Amino acid sequence: MVERIPMSVRGHQKLRDELNQLERVERMEVVRSIEVAREHGDLKENAEYHAAKDRQGHIEGRIMELKDKLGRAEVIDCTQVSCAKAVFGTVVDLLDLGTDEEITYQLLGPEESNVKLGSISVLSPLGQSILSKEAGDEILVKTPGGDREFEVIGIRPSDFA
Repeated sequence: MVERIPMSVRGHQKLRDELNQLERVERMEVVRSIEVAREHGDLKENAEYHAAKDRQGHIEGRIMELKDKLGRAEVIDCTQVSCAKAVFGTVVDLLDLGTDEEITYQLLGPEESNVKLGSISVLSPLGQSILSKEAGDEILVKTPGGDREFEVIGIRPSDFA
């Protein structure tokens, strides 16, 4: 059975755009770079050739990775998720009970998460502890810096799909 990867509509489009860029632009550029480097003679000592071949390997590896992820993607419209409980795609407002600071995160997949932009992975310790919680629930999260306690103060849909 294929393990599905939850992904927002926006995250799915971003991966498709990256795949398109790699397949249609960067793949062709690196082929040209290899051809130019070959014209410089002895390939054993041709740093330009070896660098281009390494780049080609990275591009082909990323293309395969993206095709795999897109093939297993379960695309979820984050504007249409139920907000009765914290689920993939919801925006969750938390109160840090240790500092009285309010924090807001959107629950997304590992490929899309970016703490600086306000999203965390549903697979992270905090993300896993938030899943299925309701407003008013308290959460204890074990972090490298020690245990932290939060209260879920709100759950809402995302403004983007």
